[in-house]
Amino acid sequence: QEQLVESGGGSVEAGGSLRLSCAASGYIYRRNCMAWFRQVPGKEREGVATIYSNGGGGSTQYADSVKGRFTISQDNAKNTVYLQMNSLKPEDTAQYYCAAAALVTGCPWSPVAFPYWGQGTQVTVSS
Repeated sequence: QEQLVESGGGSVEAGGSLRLSCAASGYIYRRNCMAWFRQVPGKEREGVATIYSNGGGGSTQYADSVKGRFTISQDNAKNTVYLQMNSLKPEDTAQYYCAAAALVTGCPWSPVAFPYWGQGTQVTVSS
Protein backbone atom coordinates (compact mmCIF):
# COMPACT_ATOMS: atom_id res chain seq x y z
CA GLN A 1 0.00 0.00 0.00
CA GLU A 2 1.37 3.36 -0.99
CA GLN A 3 1.31 5.95 1.74
CA LEU A 4 3.15 8.84 3.35
CA VAL A 5 3.32 9.11 7.13
CA GLU A 6 4.53 12.29 8.81
CA SER A 7 5.88 12.57 12.34
CA GLY A 8 7.87 14.97 14.48
CA GLY A 9 5.42 17.81 14.97
CA GLY A 10 4.84 19.42 18.34
CA SER A 11 4.91 22.62 20.34
CA VAL A 12 8.00 24.74 20.78
CA GLU A 13 8.88 28.26 21.78
CA ALA A 14 10.02 30.82 19.25
CA GLY A 15 13.64 30.27 18.32
CA GLY A 16 13.40 26.54 18.87
CA SER A 17 13.81 23.67 16.42
CA LEU A 18 11.86 20.67 15.21
CA ARG A 19 12.56 17.96 12.66
CA LEU A 20 9.69 16.54 10.69
CA SER A 21 9.93 13.12 9.07
CA CYS A 22 7.95 11.68 6.18
CA ALA A 23 8.20 7.93 5.71
CA ALA A 24 7.14 6.70 2.29
CA SER A 25 6.02 3.18 1.51
CA GLY A 26 5.16 1.35 -1.64
CA TYR A 27 6.04 2.92 -4.96
CA ILE A 28 5.67 6.44 -3.64
CA TYR A 29 9.33 6.76 -2.90
CA ARG A 30 10.05 6.30 -6.57
CA ARG A 31 8.30 9.57 -7.15
CA ASN A 32 11.13 11.96 -7.85
CA CYS A 33 9.58 15.06 -6.36
CA MET A 34 9.01 15.24 -2.60
CA ALA A 35 7.73 18.32 -0.86
CA TRP A 36 6.55 19.82 2.38
CA PHE A 37 3.51 22.07 2.48
CA ARG A 38 1.77 23.80 5.36
CA GLN A 39 -1.70 25.13 5.98
CA VAL A 40 -3.44 27.20 8.61
CA PRO A 41 -7.23 27.32 8.95
CA GLY A 42 -8.83 29.67 6.47
CA LYS A 43 -5.77 29.91 4.25
CA GLU A 44 -4.56 28.05 1.19
CA ARG A 45 -1.98 25.32 1.46
CA GLU A 46 1.45 26.76 0.72
CA GLY A 47 4.69 25.14 -0.35
CA VAL A 48 7.54 25.23 2.14
CA ALA A 49 10.33 23.15 0.58
CA THR A 50 10.84 20.68 -2.25
CA ILE A 51 13.50 18.20 -3.23
CA TYR A 52 13.80 16.87 -6.77
CA SER A 53 15.80 13.77 -7.63
CA ASN A 54 16.90 13.42 -11.23
CA GLY A 55 19.41 10.61 -10.85
CA GLY A 56 22.35 12.94 -10.39
CA GLY A 57 21.48 14.11 -6.94
CA GLY A 58 18.72 16.17 -5.36
CA SER A 59 17.95 19.82 -6.02
CA THR A 60 16.09 21.79 -3.40
CA GLN A 61 14.05 24.93 -3.26
CA TYR A 62 12.50 26.87 -0.42
CA ALA A 63 9.80 29.40 0.15
CA ASP A 64 11.24 32.84 0.85
CA SER A 65 9.70 32.80 4.32
CA VAL A 66 11.79 29.82 5.41
CA LYS A 67 15.06 30.25 3.50
CA GLY A 68 18.04 30.00 5.79
CA ARG A 69 15.98 28.42 8.56
CA PHE A 70 14.54 25.20 7.10
CA THR A 71 16.38 22.37 5.37
CA ILE A 72 14.82 19.54 3.36
CA SER A 73 16.74 16.31 2.94
CA GLN A 74 16.15 12.67 2.15
CA ASP A 75 17.51 9.32 3.22
CA ASN A 76 17.03 6.88 0.35
CA ALA A 77 17.96 3.89 2.49
CA LYS A 78 15.09 4.70 4.86
CA ASN A 79 12.65 5.99 2.22
CA THR A 80 12.28 9.08 4.36
CA VAL A 81 12.24 12.80 3.71
CA TYR A 82 13.03 15.25 6.48
CA LEU A 83 12.35 18.90 7.18
CA GLN A 84 14.72 20.40 9.72
CA MET A 85 13.19 23.60 11.06
CA ASN A 86 15.38 26.00 13.03
CA SER A 87 14.79 29.47 14.43
CA LEU A 88 11.07 28.82 14.44
CA LYS A 89 8.68 31.76 14.52
CA PRO A 90 5.04 31.96 15.64
CA GLU A 91 4.06 32.46 11.99
CA ASP A 92 5.42 28.98 11.24
CA THR A 93 2.51 27.54 13.20
CA ALA A 94 0.53 25.32 10.84
CA GLN A 95 -0.40 21.79 9.88
CA TYR A 96 2.53 20.44 7.87
CA TYR A 97 2.00 17.94 5.06
CA CYS A 98 4.36 15.75 3.08
CA ALA A 99 3.60 15.26 -0.62
CA ALA A 100 5.00 13.24 -3.52
CA ALA A 101 4.78 13.31 -7.29
CA ALA A 102 6.49 11.90 -10.38
CA LEU A 103 7.47 14.87 -12.53
CA VAL A 104 9.86 15.46 -15.38
CA THR A 105 10.92 19.07 -15.11
CA GLY A 106 11.23 19.59 -11.38
CA CYS A 107 9.02 20.28 -8.39
CA PRO A 108 6.31 22.92 -8.68
CA TRP A 109 4.84 24.86 -5.79
CA SER A 110 1.25 24.08 -6.70
CA PRO A 111 -0.39 21.50 -4.43
CA VAL A 112 -2.55 20.26 -7.30
CA ALA A 113 0.53 18.76 -8.94
CA PHE A 114 0.98 16.29 -6.08
CA PRO A 115 -1.24 13.18 -6.07
CA TYR A 116 0.11 11.68 -2.85
CA TRP A 117 -0.28 13.26 0.58
CA GLY A 118 0.33 12.37 4.18
CA GLN A 119 -2.16 12.96 6.98
CA GLY A 120 -0.31 15.98 8.34
CA THR A 121 1.44 16.85 11.57
CA GLN A 122 0.82 19.96 13.68
CA VAL A 123 3.56 22.44 14.47
CA THR A 124 2.82 25.12 17.05
CA VAL A 125 5.30 27.88 17.86
CA SER A 126 4.61 30.10 20.85
CA SER A 127 6.03 33.57 21.33
